[in-house]
Amino acid sequence: MALRSDWSQRNCSMARGLDVLGDPWSMLVLREVFFGNGRFEAMKNRLSVADSVLTKRLAGLVDAGLLTRQPYDDGGRTRQEYVLTAKGEDALPVLNAVVLWAEKHLAAPSDQAHMFVIHSGCGQRTSSADSCTACGERLTAENTSWHSLTRTADPVPLATARAAPQTATKQNAAEQNGTAA
Repeated sequence: MALRSDWSQRNCSMARGLDVLGDPWSMLVLREVFFGNGRFEAMKNRLSVADSVLTKRLAGLVDAGLLTRQPYDDGGRTRQEYVLTAKGEDALPVLNAVVLWAEKHLAAPSDQAHMFVIHSGCGQRTSSADSCTACGERLTAENTSWHSLTRTADPVPLATARAAPQTATKQNAAEQNGTAA
């Protein structure tokens, strides 16, 4: 999703990547989905964002293939929640890099305003965006946790945000046929 112009056809890989990931709201939406917070109202409340801004960012991330919609029953009607696709999961090192850079270079406004990237396999914090600095294993949504002190006392596993492969496929087929809710 472009900020000021469409960079999707640029010769520069960084420009094309920023076309999708360069908007702060889009990155924060991805953060919420990685935390397992994929429902519209929950994201809206957590982010303190206007409906129109959140709707636009979610649509852009779905169009770019990073998120897919998955139906759920809220007890009264079927609603949609947003889950990561494999393409969305591949954005994890980008989000990790932003967190690690901010922790290293930007002052936190309080002792609780920290977030750490943890390799669940060995239980250690890492200072690398794509591999564990303690054991060397590649970081993925399945083996990575984020520990945000403002959210919870314990690290949150990121694998909970992933779409089941058959669910995503069915949803994409329904969207292409115009039958998605």
